[in-house]
Amino acid sequence: MPEVLFDLSDEYERMLNRGIRLSGESREFFVKGRIDSLRQRLPTGFRPRRILDYGSGTGGTAAQLAEAFSADEVVGVDTSRNAVAHATETHGSPRVRFRSVDELPGERDFDLCYVNGVFHHIESERRPTALAGIRRALRPAGCLALFENNPWNPAARLVMTRIPFDREARTFSPVAARRMLTQAQFTVAQSWSLFYFPRPLMFLRPLEGVLAMLPFGAQYCVLSIR
Repeated sequence: MPEVLFDLSDEYERMLNRGIRLSGESREFFVKGRIDSLRQRLPTGFRPRRILDYGSGTGGTAAQLAEAFSADEVVGVDTSRNAVAHATETHGSPRVRFRSVDELPGERDFDLCYVNGVFHHIESERRPTALAGIRRALRPAGCLALFENNPWNPAARLVMTRIPFDREARTFSPVAARRMLTQAQFTVAQSWSLFYFPRPLMFLRPLEGVLAMLPFGAQYCVLSIR
């Protein structure tokens, strides 16, 4: 993601909210939804003590990952040094730290890598290199949770057109994501979709548990194992 996006964190948040406010929900709603869905689907007995937040941005999600999983340590990495500095100042703690993605080769033995909305900003020819770096950072049998915006969902496409830094992004389908991860030598365990109904239709949200198995939610996740 371009460095300029994080020159002012408030501006980044404003641009992001311009899109997601169509749902009637806040950014925190979606962060919590992703984390909750992941907790429900991780292997039985799997407790991630070290978590990698790949593309940690302004840092809020890393702090929530630490809390949700009672992790010993969460490390957020990002291409933007401005983002790393802001995240460190705002969300850094003894359990949560932030680094440039260039420093990722020095990090090892993560139990879980969380990635949300990052790979559609990476050129397709560079995605295998990024996945190889993640794979090296994970311990054997470590998990990668790849969350992405779903191009098969009209609402997701509409939201992205309203966010300046997402307009030219190259989204890819759940099928393409599974293929990409398999080619990167991950074992795909399962995939699901989430966020079907905006706030005005929240009375329908109890159906999302059933609809999760269909690849048409605004976002999807592919969970794979190193």
